[in-house]
Amino acid sequence: MKKIVGIGNALVDVIVHVENEDIFQQFSLKKGGMEMIDEEKKRKIHNQIQHLKQTIASGGSTSNTIHGLARLGVKTGYIGKVSNDKMGDFFKKDLQNSQITPHLVFSPLDTGIATTFMTPDAERTFATYLGAASELTPKDIDESILQKYNYIHVEGYLIFNADLIEQVCYLAKKNNLIISMDMGSYNIMEDYRDFMMHLLKNYVNIIFGNEEEVRALTQIDEIKGLEKLAKTCDVAVVKLGKKGSIVKMNNQVYNIPPVGGDCIDANGLGDIYASGFLYGLIHDYSPEKSGWLASHLAYVLGNTVGAKLSDEQWVTVKKEIFA
Repeated sequence: MKKIVGIGNALVDVIVHVENEDIFQQFSLKKGGMEMIDEEKKRKIHNQIQHLKQTIASGGSTSNTIHGLARLGVKTGYIGKVSNDKMGDFFKKDLQNSQITPHLVFSPLDTGIATTFMTPDAERTFATYLGAASELTPKDIDESILQKYNYIHVEGYLIFNADLIEQVCYLAKKNNLIISMDMGSYNIMEDYRDFMMHLLKNYVNIIFGNEEEVRALTQIDEIKGLEKLAKTCDVAVVKLGKKGSIVKMNNQVYNIPPVGGDCIDANGLGDIYASGFLYGLIHDYSPEKSGWLASHLAYVLGNTVGAKLSDEQWVTVKKEIFA
């Protein structure tokens, strides 16, 4: 059976719902974007939101995708850096509880925290304190671990650490792993456009992005952007929200219709979409079937608060998709 390992920023999600968007201006956050913050800003934000109801879960884009794949029955592993603190222990145990092999290294810094602000329009805004995750370095990458897997999934948020992501992609390609990557955020694509195109041209086999991310990276609309991306890698996927998604693979374009309608929470939808699509590719599904599976998982999660499905939901979902 083919196996997949993920690498990303090992974070614990702190999810809060806010009605008033003034907090974005107060802390200089772009609505819908992801901002990196330092320890002092993290402390100020958490003092500001401590009276609000919070949901805590293991997070990070790649972690979410790997959790989804593990729940679907794929053999998985995860590479990341945490601290020997309560949050780090929580993160490791959550991997193990989902039958994901942890390949974790440790740092004296606190485990990273991603504060997610959810607004009534289901948009999500991130204020991310990387903490220990920021200290993941090329020296932490054990080539012998990569050799145990067939696929690797990488999150765009690692682009902040160019030497690391270059080393990961180099070693993965050297060992014949298929490299999948999610763009992560439109502002990352704007700021690191040239480096991202370098990765696509030299390493990446499968790329995921939404409309805004693709436009930010390619500087053209998402349809033409899909064509541009597909010239650099084997599979290009553009997520269109309520309009479904489009895939270019084997020199053909596939229009994937949406499953269902509106969602109540957009948190983690792109991550679980990648879970479904990668599951399909790993099992040699057609692009249409892979896209349907991805869209179905995203629809179910979109009607759930949080970035992961519950145990009960997974039981129901697997009955639906494997019927």
